[in-house]
Amino acid sequence: MFSDEAMVARLLYRDGLMLIIDKPAGIPVHAGPKGGPNLEAHFDALRFGLPEPPALAHRLDRDTSGCLILGRHRKALRRLGKLFMAGQIAKTYWAVVVGGPDAEEGVIDLPLRKLNRVTGWRVIVDHAQGQNAVTDWRVRGRADGMTWLELSPRTGRTHQIRVHCAALGWPILGDPIYGGDPAAKPDTLHLHARGVSVPLYPNKPPIAVTAPPPAHMLEALRACGFKDAAAA
Repeated sequence: MFSDEAMVARLLYRDGLMLIIDKPAGIPVHAGPKGGPNLEAHFDALRFGLPEPPALAHRLDRDTSGCLILGRHRKALRRLGKLFMAGQIAKTYWAVVVGGPDAEEGVIDLPLRKLNRVTGWRVIVDHAQGQNAVTDWRVRGRADGMTWLELSPRTGRTHQIRVHCAALGWPILGDPIYGGDPAAKPDTLHLHARGVSVPLYPNKPPIAVTAPPPAHMLEALRACGFKDAAAA
């Protein structure tokens, strides 16, 4: 069970405007229609003396781990929102995919559309009605049957990286929706928000923060060449 103490322990960065936490995989950032455990329920533990708890500046999927940005008050959230809208916040993801590309780097430019069904929703590539979605990628390492990728989305569409990788024939390991591995459990998605760079303060360098890869990804990452202390 996730706790207030666990939330505080996952704090990566703190200043007067912004917090960055290392989101664990397997827990949603906010409560869904049916309720249940979620990160927002523990944001009060991150007030650090302010009258109100922080709030989400963006989202990560339930099964995605890593850097999650929070604004500490309304003014901070407005500033962060403008930076996200302008595409000025750089996000870097690590993923381990089934198979992998032949090239060492490239760009995925495929428009995406959210498809709603009675049985649930998913995101699909749709050249006619989809929204613009672009992802840069490069290979960090390879192993038999899988590849460690570093991905940088230029746009912020729902499930963008997951759908883009699957569409090119190398779905993310453990993805229960887009075909990562039929034998894998849904909570083992190998997608991690490795780092963010936030130009929050004028005339100062961007705030750059990284999150260590989660335990469930380490075996596959190490097989692809990840060295725990040297692959930053």
